[in-house]
Amino acid sequence: MANQENPIKATIIGDSVVVWDFEQATKLYNMGFFGKPIGVSKAKPGEPVIHPLHLSYFDALYLLEHGKICIEADQGEIDKSQFEKLVKKHHKHFQDKYIVYKDLRKKGYIPRAGMKFGVDFVVYEKGPGIDHSPFMVHIEHDQHVIDPVHLLRAGRLATSVKKKFVTATVSKGIPKYYVFNRYKP
Repeated sequence: MANQENPIKATIIGDSVVVWDFEQATKLYNMGFFGKPIGVSKAKPGEPVIHPLHLSYFDALYLLEHGKICIEADQGEIDKSQFEKLVKKHHKHFQDKYIVYKDLRKKGYIPRAGMKFGVDFVVYEKGPGIDHSPFMVHIEHDQHVIDPVHLLRAGRLATSVKKKFVTATVSKGIPKYYVFNRYKP
């Protein structure tokens, strides 16, 4: 396992953060399902990663904050504040989403990109390849009025893929979660 004296090297290429070393990629993936091996549809837990590992911005910032990785860019190694500044250019409402991501990790969940479901995260209890994600999480701005049609649409999608739909908000740096269950009279 990488430690703060010897962090794993990751590189920014365009809008991606990549770990090129397969042994280091395996360590990161197996320590908490961080990243996704490039070109692999479903990585098997515990098996060696024999492809570069693509880290989401959320995974990369989390690992950077915990001293598990260092990030190289064109201008050399960048620190947390430089990375956050770069990410905010590419990712709308990154800070609120990262607060939710970090809170889910703290609670022992594994958040992964939820773009294929039209949400911010799909959330696993044990990990991809071990269990199916029971939750889909969409992050809304605090005080945002949610359109009822949006809730119906989200509820139908969640039901069709056997997940619970969760809306998260962040107020004063604290995430709040609202779980919607479909009611059939």
